[in-house]
Amino acid sequence: QAQLMESGGGPVQAGGSLRLSCDASRYTYSRNCMGWFRQAPGSEREGVASICTALGGDRVYYADSVKGRFTTSQSYAENKVYLQMDNLKPADTGSYYCAAGGPGSGRSYGDYLNRSEYTYWGQGTQVTVSD
Repeated sequence: QAQLMESGGGPVQAGGSLRLSCDASRYTYSRNCMGWFRQAPGSEREGVASICTALGGDRVYYADSVKGRFTTSQSYAENKVYLQMDNLKPADTGSYYCAAGGPGSGRSYGDYLNRSEYTYWGQGTQVTVSD
């Protein structure tokens, strides 16, 4: 049984919104961060957002292409991570994956969106944005 399970994907028109959820309740390992990645057909999987636990409060990181439109958050009580996606564009189309792992503190911004830094992956949920 998958340890990370995404949900909330689907078809949406450009300018619309979707909220993705990642259920990590079966994930029993420690992690520094939870990341969101996406992959379009014929393209590499790219980091979209990540949220990392820190002493002073969670830290969030976003790809330039989604800054101001996407927001990630997490509920420790529910052990769930969310990705709120607003003002969606056709370029946002792809399979969206959540992942657990991530680097420790003090790394460069891009490291927190680097797929090689994440160990455990969900199976993905499809997001299709039409004009």
